[in-house]
Amino acid sequence: MSDSPFRGLPSVHEVLERLDPISRTLPHKLVTGEIRKVLASAREHIRAGEVTGDLIAEVQASLTRAKTPSLRGVINATGVVLHTNLGRAPLPAFDPIPGYSNLEYDLATGKRGKRDTHTGELLEAILGAPAIIVNNGAAALLLVLNELAQGGEVIVSRGELIEIGDGFRIPEIMEKSGAILRETGTTNRTTIADYRKAINDRTRVLLRVHPSNFRMTGFTARPDWSELAALGREKNIPVYEDLGSGCIVDLRQYGIAEPLAQESLAAGMDLVTFSGDKLLGGPQAGIIAGRVDLIQRVRRNPLFRVLRQDKLFYQAMEETLRHTLLENWGQLPALRMIRMTAEEIRGRAEALAAKLSLDVKIEPGESVIGGGSTPDKSLPTYLLVIENKNAAAFEKRLRAGNPPVIARIENNRVLLDLRTVFPEQEDQLVYALSW
Repeated sequence: MSDSPFRGLPSVHEVLERLDPISRTLPHKLVTGEIRKVLASAREHIRAGEVTGDLIAEVQASLTRAKTPSLRGVINATGVVLHTNLGRAPLPAFDPIPGYSNLEYDLATGKRGKRDTHTGELLEAILGAPAIIVNNGAAALLLVLNELAQGGEVIVSRGELIEIGDGFRIPEIMEKSGAILRETGTTNRTTIADYRKAINDRTRVLLRVHPSNFRMTGFTARPDWSELAALGREKNIPVYEDLGSGCIVDLRQYGIAEPLAQESLAAGMDLVTFSGDKLLGGPQAGIIAGRVDLIQRVRRNPLFRVLRQDKLFYQAMEETLRHTLLENWGQLPALRMIRMTAEEIRGRAEALAAKLSLDVKIEPGESVIGGGSTPDKSLPTYLLVIENKNAAAFEKRLRAGNPPVIARIENNRVLLDLRTVFPEQEDQLVYALSW
């Protein structure tokens, strides 16, 4: 009988004995479990006729990964303010409350309270209407349609049946809510007459969807807020607008002409929903605001509890909203970045370049908002440009740093945009570029 092909593999005990002392102090179950995984992988390589690697090093690396947090802070040098892969809006500074808090406790009365009282008054002061919060924009849409239109029809323009990203499609969310989609108009033109014609005894909601991540130009038409609101009042049907990115601060002077939630409500929309982690500049959330009676109905829906936020969220969102109400724009990183001028960025780039031994150029460029917002708008900026024979390898090295630096590559050049780099991160960026 020939020797087993696995005869040369060490036993679990042998690997354990050869690990470094620190690894052997970890929980025995964890260590032996990782050893068995590595040995099982080695057997698969042997069966495939492949050479196995350094088993001890593989186990050590696996145990190191187990001890190291996966979620880490990074330096965003891409110039994309609301970078979907980097957590969208960077949060304002706040210290998580350790231990207990008055999340659902009314300190004045000594009785049970509601967790969204910590944000409710702030939102109403900003929006001019009561509001509640769920865990993201898709959840807000699902909850509103489930409460107002389950089993009935929701009229939507064909030009607004959009896919926002990662497979999130308005028609599919509507289907899951129990509402029935009724399309009206055409892809590029929908009039108020189309909505009127589509209304029947099963109509429960008139839905307007803001196309956050694309723009349609040319021979187009859609009813304005006042027309839809008037039709809703005439037919006693709620008019609901999903605003997507959710702008509540006027950014027109910075070239961002997103509709304000306050303007939509003032024009007569009965309900609006929008995201918290985009142009609002806070943590991930879906905000629902509008008529008192409709908000109360949505709040009573059992799904509201299923989709509610936690205590860390409420602290971060309260901080965000309070800065918004008090117009402390410098304390809201996303808005601070958007408001930054190209000349400010150029000054920072020149100062940083002077600290580098690398051959760095400074060139005009463009930052983008990102996060599915303002797809046709950019912000003028200045870029740090690093010529490198192997830009991909240089960029990979930056990503492997501590903290990781996320940059862009164009035409075999590494580009860094300081618009999205916090000033306090600049020394770390200099170090990352220098070693």
